[in-house]
Amino acid sequence: MRKLKPLLLVTLLSMLLFCCEKPVITTDSAARLTFSSDTVLFDTIFTTIGSTTKNFKVYNPHDQTILIDRIALAGGGQSRFRLNINGHMTYQMEQVEILPHDSMYIFVEVTLDPNQQNDPMVIRDSVLFLTNGNDQDVDLVAFGQDVHLLAGDTLGTTTWMNDKPYLVYGYVYVDSLQTLSIDPGTRIHFHKRSSMLVGGTLKVNGTLEDPVSFLGDRLEHMYDDIPGQWGAWIEYDNGAVYVLGGIHFLNGSRDNIINYAVIKNGMKGIQVDTLANPDKPTLTLSTTIIENMSVAGILAQSSTILASNCLIANCGGWCVALTLGGSYEFYHCTLSNNFSVGVRTDPTLLLNNFYVYDGAAYVYNLNRALFANCIITGSRPMEIGLLNEIDSVPVPGAFNYTFDHCLVKVDTMNTEDETHWTGIIKNFDPRFVSLGDYNYRLDTLSPAKDSANPEWARFFPLDLDGHSRLDDNGPDIGAYERKE
Repeated sequence: MRKLKPLLLVTLLSMLLFCCEKPVITTDSAARLTFSSDTVLFDTIFTTIGSTTKNFKVYNPHDQTILIDRIALAGGGQSRFRLNINGHMTYQMEQVEILPHDSMYIFVEVTLDPNQQNDPMVIRDSVLFLTNGNDQDVDLVAFGQDVHLLAGDTLGTTTWMNDKPYLVYGYVYVDSLQTLSIDPGTRIHFHKRSSMLVGGTLKVNGTLEDPVSFLGDRLEHMYDDIPGQWGAWIEYDNGAVYVLGGIHFLNGSRDNIINYAVIKNGMKGIQVDTLANPDKPTLTLSTTIIENMSVAGILAQSSTILASNCLIANCGGWCVALTLGGSYEFYHCTLSNNFSVGVRTDPTLLLNNFYVYDGAAYVYNLNRALFANCIITGSRPMEIGLLNEIDSVPVPGAFNYTFDHCLVKVDTMNTEDETHWTGIIKNFDPRFVSLGDYNYRLDTLSPAKDSANPEWARFFPLDLDGHSRLDDNGPDIGAYERKE
């Protein structure tokens, strides 16, 4: 046992000396670094707003440690890019070791300065590596766009021109009795938890060639069709969350018009909370696309909406929810819900005339809900919800609805009552061109082809693409007219 102790001591000392031995650092000029990419590319980002973080890896493929004498941005401290090296935000770092066959991450961010121009800008720099007399680099390229930045602004009567995009942080509020007009082609982008609140009037004046866009502010291609990117919400002390509309028409708002718009990738596309004038729509919505909302495309409460030639598709809850009564007319609209990001339990279309709070029922009148020449479909067996009963007992408020020459997916719902259902195509596949490509135009074998009521089509002779409904065998049901 005594003989083992000196042997054990020698072994421990040898291990200690080995552990303390400095790694062998190569000085061979042939020992070069390799990189996961030769270019770090940032898709279009907005000026003054920091980008998403990108990264690349630096590899030591050799059997000895490499000492990088210097890592630096070519633009130095004046560069618009920023580096994070080993947890340090900097524009340069010296004496960085990489062990044999090991690697390290370098993280990159960029912020761009306004240039007062609508044209996109291109910003370039590079990360330089000096190692054993070798100069190597990784290119950095960012595409930028100057913007009008709004953060909690209250607007009087004004016009937004299509000179450069608008970026909303938090919210922008159209004051009561004031009007915001938006010119054709204007792009409005919203940061996370941001909405447009309308107390006055909104007039969106898009055209077929230049629609007005309401989108999130993540411009990378991977975010093109991701729902839930924008829209504000309120958190209450009891843990409840109230989601505002991306475009939210508050009580008192009136005479709103949205024509030729694209509203995508938010939480709620449009919410209408007001009945300012029972004889005139609170919102007139035409030739507009609302897609990829995590909650609802349109949510209305005791309001009036006139909608025509609209596509409302792929929402985590309802495409359209018309609640607490009101008066609504939808002509030549396509409502299709094949939301695939999560589990969907709500129908594409909901009609409702009451709500229950603290054990009490509050009843409203659904004076009119007319759907003429519309497609209402989706991935669930039942895509229309008619909610006017509590415990199988109808509530006393009016509940007036009509589906005229519509293609509907309603499972076993009885559609024989002609006071509510006329010319219905029931539970047939509308045969869209491609759900995977979000193309809701009709295939040549679609049962909706030539099946619309021509009396309604005469009021809306052009479809969402600007094609005539009146120059073939008959108008088609839905927002799009099939063209062979």
